Amino acid sequence: MAVIHHTALKPTKLELLTSWLPSRPWYLAGAGDPDLAKAGGFRLDDPEGEVGIEFLVVTDSSGSLPATYLVPLTYRGAPLDGAEHALVGTMEHGVLGRRWAYDGCHDPVLVAQLSALIKGRVQAQDQNTSDMPDPEVTRSFSGDDRALMDFTTTSAADDHAGTELSAPHGTTLRLRRVLRSAPDNAPLLPPHAAGHVAGSWQMPAGTRARGLFVVLHTGPTA
Repeated sequence: MAVIHHTALKPTKLELLTSWLPSRPWYLAGAGDPDLAKAGGFRLDDPEGEVGIEFLVVTDSSGSLPATYLVPLTYRGAPLDGAEHALVGTMEHGVLGRRWAYDGCHDPVLVAQLSALIKGRVQAQDQNTSDMPDPEVTRSFSGDDRALMDFTTTSAADDHAGTELSAPHGTTLRLRRVLRSAPDNAPLLPPHAAGHVAGSWQMPAGTRARGLFVVLHTGPTA
């Protein structure tokens, strides 16, 4: 179980993301630097208790319309070998000391636990409270367990809409970095999808939105 420490971070997560987000191909550029606010998210537990795993939702109000992003992050007590390209930045944690923050799509611990979440083997955890499941995060999975066994962080590729991880037999795991609110009563799961993760976040006007975070598609022989 991950323990949530309510302590100071220097720089803060939002300060790190203010510098990092504009370098992403899926970032919708505003008039200047991002103007970020935390809008939601959830956590997953590392079975080894070493890596912090957070799916952070942030809203950027710098453009003509607010844009909401899903940012999976991992927090480590030492650099992750071979992941220099995925480093978001370093922070000083008031309890744990220096932490290395990574784009979690390139961290094998996050990818493994995300797969376990989709399969229903672990629960999403509240972002701010230790040992408390987050009931707003939903998931589904239909198909062969092999479809979620072979994702590698080296396959993670960004485009204008998100990040896609691939596995053998045509299986793909797509993280929707730019979040869209689903219309009321509309089905969340796209046609032919084999699994998903969905959640809720806070809109700038104070209302709650809900939409897809992750979609799994399996190939014909997966």
